[in-house]
Amino acid sequence: MPTTATTATLDVSGLVVHRGGRTVLDGFDATFPAGVVTALTGPNGSGKSSLLDVLADIVRPTLGRVTGLPSDGVAHVTQSVPPTTLPLTVRATVSMGRWRHRAWWRPLGRADRLVVDRQLERMGITDLADRQLDELSGGQRQRTFVALGLAQRARVLLVDEPTAGVDTASAALVVAALAEEATAGAVVVHAAHDRTAIAAADRVVSLG
Repeated sequence: MPTTATTATLDVSGLVVHRGGRTVLDGFDATFPAGVVTALTGPNGSGKSSLLDVLADIVRPTLGRVTGLPSDGVAHVTQSVPPTTLPLTVRATVSMGRWRHRAWWRPLGRADRLVVDRQLERMGITDLADRQLDELSGGQRQRTFVALGLAQRARVLLVDEPTAGVDTASAALVVAALAEEATAGAVVVHAAHDRTAIAAADRVVSLG
Protein backbone atom coordinates (compact mmCIF):
# COMPACT_ATOMS: atom_id res chain seq x y z
CA MET A 1 0.00 0.00 0.00
CA PRO A 2 1.14 3.60 -0.40
CA THR A 3 4.00 4.56 1.87
CA THR A 4 2.39 7.83 2.90
CA ALA A 5 -1.06 9.19 3.61
CA THR A 6 -0.42 11.90 0.99
CA THR A 7 -2.38 11.15 -2.16
CA ALA A 8 -1.75 12.17 -5.73
CA THR A 9 -4.04 13.10 -8.59
CA LEU A 10 -2.68 12.96 -12.13
CA ASP A 11 -3.88 15.53 -14.65
CA VAL A 12 -3.23 14.95 -18.35
CA SER A 13 -3.66 17.89 -20.71
CA GLY A 14 -3.40 18.08 -24.49
CA LEU A 15 -1.37 14.88 -24.76
CA VAL A 16 0.03 14.05 -28.19
CA VAL A 17 2.23 10.96 -28.57
CA HIS A 18 3.90 9.71 -31.73
CA ARG A 19 5.32 6.18 -31.77
CA GLY A 20 6.48 4.01 -34.63
CA GLY A 21 5.71 6.69 -37.19
CA ARG A 22 2.08 7.09 -36.15
CA THR A 23 0.08 9.22 -33.76
CA VAL A 24 -1.20 7.03 -30.93
CA LEU A 25 -2.63 9.82 -28.78
CA ASP A 26 -3.86 13.11 -30.17
CA GLY A 27 -4.96 15.87 -27.81
CA PHE A 28 -5.87 13.52 -24.97
CA ASP A 29 -7.17 15.03 -21.72
CA ALA A 30 -8.03 13.19 -18.51
CA THR A 31 -7.79 13.27 -14.76
CA PHE A 32 -6.80 10.20 -12.76
CA PRO A 33 -7.81 10.71 -9.12
CA ALA A 34 -6.44 8.98 -6.09
CA GLY A 35 -8.62 6.51 -4.27
CA VAL A 36 -10.26 4.93 -7.30
CA VAL A 37 -9.37 2.27 -9.86
CA THR A 38 -9.46 3.59 -13.42
CA ALA A 39 -9.60 1.14 -16.33
CA LEU A 40 -8.33 2.19 -19.76
CA THR A 41 -10.26 0.54 -22.56
CA GLY A 42 -10.11 0.61 -26.33
CA PRO A 43 -8.96 -1.49 -29.27
CA ASN A 44 -5.36 -2.59 -29.77
CA GLY A 45 -3.32 0.36 -30.97
CA SER A 46 -5.57 2.94 -29.34
CA GLY A 47 -2.77 4.18 -27.10
CA LYS A 48 -3.48 2.49 -23.77
CA SER A 49 0.06 1.21 -23.21
CA SER A 50 1.54 4.46 -24.52
CA LEU A 51 -0.53 6.44 -22.05
CA LEU A 52 0.71 4.26 -19.20
CA ASP A 53 4.28 4.79 -20.42
CA VAL A 54 3.76 8.56 -20.38
CA LEU A 55 2.23 8.46 -16.90
CA ALA A 56 5.23 6.40 -15.79
CA ASP A 57 7.49 9.16 -17.17
CA ILE A 58 9.38 6.76 -19.44
CA VAL A 59 8.00 8.15 -22.71
CA ARG A 60 8.05 11.86 -23.43
CA PRO A 61 4.95 13.17 -25.19
CA THR A 62 5.30 15.20 -28.36
CA LEU A 63 2.93 17.77 -26.91
CA GLY A 64 0.98 18.19 -23.70
CA ARG A 65 1.84 17.57 -20.11
CA VAL A 66 1.18 15.44 -17.06
CA THR A 67 1.01 17.08 -13.65
CA GLY A 68 0.79 15.49 -10.23
CA LEU A 69 3.43 12.78 -10.64
CA PRO A 70 4.94 12.06 -7.21
CA SER A 71 8.61 12.88 -6.78
CA ASP A 72 9.32 9.38 -5.46
CA GLY A 73 8.18 7.78 -8.70
CA VAL A 74 5.45 5.37 -9.70
CA ALA A 75 5.04 1.61 -9.90
CA HIS A 76 4.70 0.58 -13.53
CA VAL A 77 3.92 -3.04 -14.39
CA THR A 78 4.21 -4.13 -18.01
CA GLN A 79 3.67 -7.64 -19.36
CA SER A 80 7.33 -8.17 -20.22
CA VAL A 81 9.40 -6.77 -17.34
CA PRO A 82 11.57 -8.32 -16.10
CA PRO A 83 12.39 -10.62 -19.06
CA THR A 84 11.37 -14.19 -18.31
CA THR A 85 14.72 -15.40 -19.69
CA LEU A 86 16.61 -13.99 -16.71
CA PRO A 87 17.56 -16.57 -14.07
CA LEU A 88 15.26 -15.09 -11.43
CA THR A 89 13.00 -16.78 -8.93
CA VAL A 90 9.54 -15.49 -8.17
CA ARG A 91 10.73 -14.16 -4.79
CA ALA A 92 13.73 -12.41 -6.33
CA THR A 93 11.48 -10.82 -8.93
CA VAL A 94 9.01 -9.48 -6.38
CA SER A 95 11.92 -8.33 -4.20
CA MET A 96 12.99 -6.01 -7.00
CA GLY A 97 10.06 -3.86 -5.97
CA ARG A 98 11.93 -2.92 -2.80
CA TRP A 99 15.18 -1.85 -4.48
CA ARG A 100 14.38 1.83 -4.72
CA HIS A 101 13.80 1.95 -0.97
CA ARG A 102 17.39 0.94 -0.21
CA ALA A 103 20.89 1.62 -1.47
CA TRP A 104 21.65 -0.91 -4.21
CA TRP A 105 24.48 -2.57 -2.27
CA ARG A 106 22.42 -3.18 0.87
CA PRO A 107 20.42 -6.39 1.33
CA LEU A 108 16.72 -6.17 2.01
CA GLY A 109 15.83 -5.66 5.64
CA ARG A 110 13.23 -7.48 7.68
CA ALA A 111 10.54 -4.92 6.86
CA ASP A 112 11.25 -5.29 3.14
CA ARG A 113 11.05 -9.06 3.35
CA LEU A 114 7.71 -8.80 5.12
CA VAL A 115 6.40 -6.58 2.31
CA VAL A 116 7.56 -9.13 -0.26
CA ASP A 117 5.97 -12.00 1.66
CA ARG A 118 2.71 -10.08 1.86
CA GLN A 119 2.57 -9.50 -1.90
CA LEU A 120 3.34 -13.15 -2.62
CA GLU A 121 0.43 -14.04 -0.37
CA ARG A 122 -1.92 -11.50 -1.95
CA MET A 123 -1.23 -12.90 -5.41
CA GLY A 124 -1.46 -16.52 -4.27
CA ILE A 125 2.10 -17.34 -5.35
CA THR A 126 3.79 -18.06 -2.04
CA ASP A 127 4.16 -21.70 -3.03
CA LEU A 128 5.92 -20.58 -6.23
CA ALA A 129 8.45 -18.34 -4.48
CA ASP A 130 11.47 -20.51 -5.33
CA ARG A 131 10.44 -21.29 -8.91
CA GLN A 132 12.24 -19.71 -11.85
CA LEU A 133 10.28 -17.29 -14.04
CA ASP A 134 10.73 -19.48 -17.11
CA GLU A 135 9.09 -22.37 -15.26
CA LEU A 136 5.83 -20.49 -14.75
CA SER A 137 2.66 -20.39 -16.79
CA GLY A 138 1.66 -17.11 -18.37
CA GLY A 139 -0.90 -16.46 -15.64
CA GLN A 140 1.60 -17.22 -12.87
CA ARG A 141 4.10 -14.81 -14.40
CA GLN A 142 1.43 -12.13 -14.64
CA ARG A 143 0.60 -12.49 -10.95
CA THR A 144 4.32 -12.31 -10.17
CA PHE A 145 4.69 -9.05 -12.08
CA VAL A 146 1.64 -7.57 -10.34
CA ALA A 147 3.17 -8.58 -7.00
CA LEU A 148 6.36 -6.79 -8.07
CA GLY A 149 4.37 -3.62 -8.62
CA LEU A 150 2.53 -3.96 -5.32
CA ALA A 151 5.82 -4.43 -3.46
CA GLN A 152 6.85 -0.91 -4.43
CA ARG A 153 4.04 0.51 -2.29
CA ALA A 154 3.86 3.50 -4.60
CA ARG A 155 1.31 6.29 -4.59
CA VAL A 156 0.69 5.67 -8.29
CA LEU A 157 0.21 2.12 -9.60
CA LEU A 158 0.06 1.58 -13.36
CA VAL A 159 -0.59 -1.90 -14.73
CA ASP A 160 -0.85 -3.06 -18.34
CA GLU A 161 -3.45 -5.82 -18.71
CA PRO A 162 -3.26 -7.07 -15.09
CA THR A 163 -5.64 -9.99 -15.66
CA ALA A 164 -4.30 -11.09 -19.04
CA GLY A 165 -3.84 -14.85 -19.23
CA VAL A 166 -4.96 -15.60 -15.68
CA ASP A 167 -7.80 -17.85 -14.57
CA THR A 168 -10.93 -16.59 -12.85
CA ALA A 169 -9.61 -17.15 -9.31
CA SER A 170 -6.33 -15.40 -10.10
CA ALA A 171 -8.14 -12.49 -11.74
CA ALA A 172 -10.19 -12.06 -8.57
CA LEU A 173 -6.99 -11.80 -6.51
CA VAL A 174 -5.55 -9.18 -8.86
CA VAL A 175 -8.75 -7.11 -8.98
CA ALA A 176 -9.06 -7.21 -5.19
CA ALA A 177 -5.44 -6.09 -4.74
CA LEU A 178 -5.90 -3.14 -7.10
CA ALA A 179 -9.01 -2.10 -5.19
CA GLU A 180 -7.14 -2.33 -1.89
CA GLU A 181 -4.38 -0.05 -3.23
CA ALA A 182 -6.95 2.51 -4.31
CA THR A 183 -8.71 2.32 -0.96
CA ALA A 184 -5.36 3.05 0.70
CA GLY A 185 -5.12 6.27 -1.32
CA ALA A 186 -3.19 5.34 -4.45
CA VAL A 187 -3.88 6.37 -8.02
CA VAL A 188 -4.54 3.05 -9.77
CA VAL A 189 -4.74 2.95 -13.56
CA HIS A 190 -4.77 -0.21 -15.64
CA ALA A 191 -5.27 -1.05 -19.29
CA ALA A 192 -7.80 -3.79 -19.81
CA HIS A 193 -9.68 -5.89 -22.34
CA ASP A 194 -11.01 -8.32 -19.75
CA ARG A 195 -14.66 -7.55 -19.02
CA THR A 196 -14.40 -8.67 -15.40
CA ALA A 197 -11.53 -6.27 -14.68
CA ILE A 198 -13.33 -3.44 -16.47
CA ALA A 199 -16.56 -4.08 -14.56
CA ALA A 200 -14.67 -4.05 -11.26
CA ALA A 201 -13.10 -0.64 -11.92
CA ASP A 202 -14.53 2.46 -10.31
CA ARG A 203 -14.34 4.40 -13.56
CA VAL A 204 -13.57 3.69 -17.22
CA VAL A 205 -11.68 5.87 -19.68
CA SER A 206 -12.12 4.83 -23.29
CA LEU A 207 -9.43 5.48 -25.91
CA GLY A 208 -9.72 5.20 -29.65
